[in-house]
Amino acid sequence: MDKSWMMKNRMSREYELGVEAFIQFGFRNDKGSSTISCPFLKCRNRLSQDESTVRYHLYVNGIDQSYKIWFWHGESFTSETSCNRQSYTSEETIDNDLFHVLNMVQNICDQFSEVPNTFDNMFDDAKKLLFLGCKRFTKLSALVRLYNLKVRFGWSNASFFKLLATISEFLPENNEMPVSMYEAKKTLTALGLSYQKIDACPNDCCLYRKDLADISRCPKCNISRWKTSKNLNEKIKGVAAKQLWYFPIVLRFLRMFKNSKHAKYLCWHANDRKVDDVLRHPADTPSWKLVDHLWPDFGSEPRNLRLGLSTNGFNSYGDLSTKYCCWPVIATIYNLPPWLCMRRKYLMLTMLISGPKQSEYDINVYLEPLIDELKLMWEEGIQCFDAHKK
Repeated sequence: MDKSWMMKNRMSREYELGVEAFIQFGFRNDKGSSTISCPFLKCRNRLSQDESTVRYHLYVNGIDQSYKIWFWHGESFTSETSCNRQSYTSEETIDNDLFHVLNMVQNICDQFSEVPNTFDNMFDDAKKLLFLGCKRFTKLSALVRLYNLKVRFGWSNASFFKLLATISEFLPENNEMPVSMYEAKKTLTALGLSYQKIDACPNDCCLYRKDLADISRCPKCNISRWKTSKNLNEKIKGVAAKQLWYFPIVLRFLRMFKNSKHAKYLCWHANDRKVDDVLRHPADTPSWKLVDHLWPDFGSEPRNLRLGLSTNGFNSYGDLSTKYCCWPVIATIYNLPPWLCMRRKYLMLTMLISGPKQSEYDINVYLEPLIDELKLMWEEGIQCFDAHKK
């Protein structure tokens, strides 16, 4: 009984010292202010409180355990903290876009180890209030919300530009709302998907990559790599006759595992699936069990990803009289619960094969970069941080 009391007393003393250190840190980095953001679970750094209120909240109710890096109180990301940080997650609703954006910014920190200025600028935008006194939105979170609407409802760049300018006029003076498409894209560019444009033979014989990256004619059919000028009947060097847009997948898998909610979902098939004689999930199929049998080391780790590929052509111009056909290749993550794996946000676009005609049996040529990444993950593996298991 005495030992238990001493241990609790020691832990209380350590927590008390931690609270005081946090309060001193917060006010030291917010010079001249009488309040700081309160990390109590209900305040969640959205409410500013005075010193006594913050101390009372932390002593009585405790701190938000997911708040590992004190970015609301002046702490910046460093190489040391980024390696050990935990993803900032909570059960947000659509009204909590701010926390979704901050989580997204944290998750892509490692991408910018070689260009830290890009990340610093983006992180500043993630913390910068949309206007003085705004509690719900920062510059980045507001822009992400608006850009999601642009994509969802198909707004043109011209209409979106006018919308930004109009909203900026509605807001108080000296607000941070971008007033041009250029500024908006510059702010959002770091959050977007990276992609590669790879030149292809118009007859689908090869991709101009690796050993073929510098040649100008297809080694199989001898057709030129470049477009032909209609007026001069000559090749336009530098303008490819056909291209593949490839979206690397490894980086997106890393982002998913850095989000604790997504990392938990990726193990749903092993931890939460009901196992009986009913077929409810791909994990119940003979094909899944055959993979586990043939490669037991792979099957024993539930975080290893099971993917399905699908593709189909569509007329990207919406005009049935034209023969142009574009082929997207979609990766489906079968680890996820069945009600999520077919949701749009989890369907992963891996490449776009441009037209004008379908690739048919030569689609294997276009799958080369994707297969290279899959082989890298299968044979060597990728070092990854699991935010759920920590």
